[in-house]
Amino acid sequence: MADSIGHLPRGPRGIYRATLWSLKGLRAAWLHESSFRLEVVLFVILAPLGFHLGGSGVERALLIGSMTLVMAMELLNSAVEAVIERYGPEFHELAGRAKDMGSAAVFVLMMNVLLTWGLILLPRLLDQP
Repeated sequence: MADSIGHLPRGPRGIYRATLWSLKGLRAAWLHESSFRLEVVLFVILAPLGFHLGGSGVERALLIGSMTLVMAMELLNSAVEAVIERYGPEFHELAGRAKDMGSAAVFVLMMNVLLTWGLILLPRLLDQP
């Protein structure tokens, strides 16, 4: 939703409302999107592991941050799918393409997680005697 007050700062009340809307969106994703629930469960398991295995702050940020990107993209993909479903269940080529592209964006970020974790952790495993 566009700001109704132009370019002025939101202030504490506006920030509070934006936070509530964000929490409402996270709750909706948790309740209605099984992929999001799976990604959250994997994050809860892997984030502490990434924090432990990361050798520096940058490595920890990469290991954990790559997973948060997947969840963020899943939220966007779910939003696109919800808007498309709002207009009806009938098939339309462009609607199908939009849903497929949203899914592909999540997939690309999942590959980024594998690449990030592999590039950081594999050299350590290979150097072990």
